[in-house]
Amino acid sequence: MAKSSKHRTPANRKHPRGNPAKKPTAPPPPARATARDWIGAARLRTLPLAITPVLIGTGAARLVDGLFHWVIALTCLAVAVFLQIGVNYANDYSDGIRGTDDHRVGPARLTASRKAKPRTVLIVALVFFALAAVAGIALVVRSQQWWLLLVGAACIAAAWFYTGGKRPYGYAGLGELFVFVFFGLVATVGTTWVQVQSIPQEAWFGAVGAGFLAVAVLLANNLRDIDQDRVAGKKTLSVRIGKRATQVLFTVLVLAAFAIAAYLALVYPGAWLTFMALLAALPAILIVWTYRAPRELVTALALVSLTSVAYGAFLFWAFVG
Repeated sequence: MAKSSKHRTPANRKHPRGNPAKKPTAPPPPARATARDWIGAARLRTLPLAITPVLIGTGAARLVDGLFHWVIALTCLAVAVFLQIGVNYANDYSDGIRGTDDHRVGPARLTASRKAKPRTVLIVALVFFALAAVAGIALVVRSQQWWLLLVGAACIAAAWFYTGGKRPYGYAGLGELFVFVFFGLVATVGTTWVQVQSIPQEAWFGAVGAGFLAVAVLLANNLRDIDQDRVAGKKTLSVRIGKRATQVLFTVLVLAAFAIAAYLALVYPGAWLTFMALLAALPAILIVWTYRAPRELVTALALVSLTSVAYGAFLFWAFVG
């Protein structure tokens, strides 16, 4: 005899909308960060900003005693590069845990993409800060300028509190000011001082030029993220003054750096070579004024970084040649 339909079990009945026993599949976990991801998070395109002040400061130091202090100069470079990488990882960590990078336009960050644990990113940032501190202590011991320990501590604190802490100054529109001070004035003048314990005016002029270009890089970055930062409550200078004023300020700073080089060229003719860096600077300015998609500003950022290191190299040559 055929079995009656009333004896069918619920498991055998077909649900009109599919099998209710089938559980929805969970989204796959994010891929783990690769070596390429970690290198990308170091943001190598920003490293020229660490190299430029060391080049200018070393060239200015040679004007004082006519000597090259290569060991000290390379140690200064180590401090600057380690700090730059450390602040990049620190920003990755701090912005990531705040959710600021959840809708990032530029390259994905480790923390926001969940490819790496926040604690791991933080540890890597602290390791680079520690390496910068070790190199800085070596400079202090070599120069016997113990007060420089306070300067080094201030540099590390500025790197961390840019996006870290309860009230990061980068979220209050002060990032550009601190970048000018630490990646322009302090880095350049400090490089000169630890080599010859003197600061000629050429170091100050070069420091201002390097600082202007460093600020321009940050402006390009913040202009790219202006909409996302506004939504996230990150009140960068670009968010506060708006797109048009940011474009104007960017242009003025880049051209002002070359005006300083032109002034130095009146005494050091080799400084005219810095104008070759306009081959990268002018396209960057054009992109900032004509971009259609925020992602295009990544190219402008890279071009200004290239401008910066070329600017520093030519000033170095002008001072030593």
